[in-house]
Amino acid sequence: MLESDLSGRVAAVTGASSGIGEATALALAKAGAKVALGARRTDRVEALAERIEGEGGTALALELDVADEASANAFVAGAHEQLGGLDVLVNNAGVMLLGPIEDADTGQWRQMVEVNVLGLLYCTHAALPIMRAAGAGHVVNLSSVAGRFARAGSGVYNLTKFGVNAFSEALRQETHESGIRVTVIEPGYVETELQGHNTGAVRERIAAMRDSMDGEVLVADDIAEAILYAVSRPARSSISELLIRPSRQAG
Repeated sequence: MLESDLSGRVAAVTGASSGIGEATALALAKAGAKVALGARRTDRVEALAERIEGEGGTALALELDVADEASANAFVAGAHEQLGGLDVLVNNAGVMLLGPIEDADTGQWRQMVEVNVLGLLYCTHAALPIMRAAGAGHVVNLSSVAGRFARAGSGVYNLTKFGVNAFSEALRQETHESGIRVTVIEPGYVETELQGHNTGAVRERIAAMRDSMDGEVLVADDIAEAILYAVSRPARSSISELLIRPSRQAG
């Protein structure tokens, strides 16, 4: 039987106010980790921290805007200083704004690049010296099936997720001798708030895609369990990449 005991370890989760981030924080805390919860919606992470504490765990709610480098640095430093270490960083915060490239709102492009790419870079950059000094650590980067397959209507989102995959592999090669592991998680369709970032015809296409799978899509807990699996393996084992799709999702 696989064990998932994270007692004595500290994990920091970005985008912890809902969806995959919230589910991951709960899963890590249940496995014994002390968890730092980062998000802009402080009321939600504070409520989540109370829930974890009420269930016997340890949690720290921190305001975080990953697109702001100073905020990202403060989040990582706060997790390290207030929880006594930093063993796992889960770069989960993300936004998905789909639509054709022509006539697009370029502000949405900037938002995706700032959150999906720069936010992940800022948090990772802040965490690496801490992990290197400790001689161990684990960086988990949330990508997507869109980081493997590009499609019309999701070009810039594809760009950000392909970038996450490339960065993660380069990071793995740079850090493996320091005992730092890197894992990319690539979910397919997951029922979260992410789809709600879109409107109009794009929202309708997303709904049609979901309907085509007869409602058999993933939920946040499915991804949280995969993350827990990856970070709880023994030090000799490094799970570099996990692609997780609904059984009825074709591509």
